[in-house]
Amino acid sequence: MYAVIVTGGKQYRVEQGERLRVELLNADVGSTVELDQVLLVADGTQFKVGSPLVKGAKVSAEVLGHGRHKKVEILKFRRRKHHMKRMGHRQYFTELKITGISA
Repeated sequence: MYAVIVTGGKQYRVEQGERLRVELLNADVGSTVELDQVLLVADGTQFKVGSPLVKGAKVSAEVLGHGRHKKVEILKFRRRKHHMKRMGHRQYFTELKITGISA
């Protein structure tokens, strides 16, 4: 059984027991979160597709921790102008473990 969820403006295909890094959520480590924006639920041969969301479907997940991704380096360069600008960015994330899918 798997589901397609939306969180942080991104879509993820999740299965039970899977670990997932999503955009930062305001939840404590060890707590359980309910993700109710479910676009699709499938189990073998049956599919439930929402328009846009599946009614009554939820995905529950346990918060394993918070952190930051690797640094993304940005370089802006203009040739022959003595201009070079170097920047970096590290995005925050929340690591989740999917504990259940209910449709």
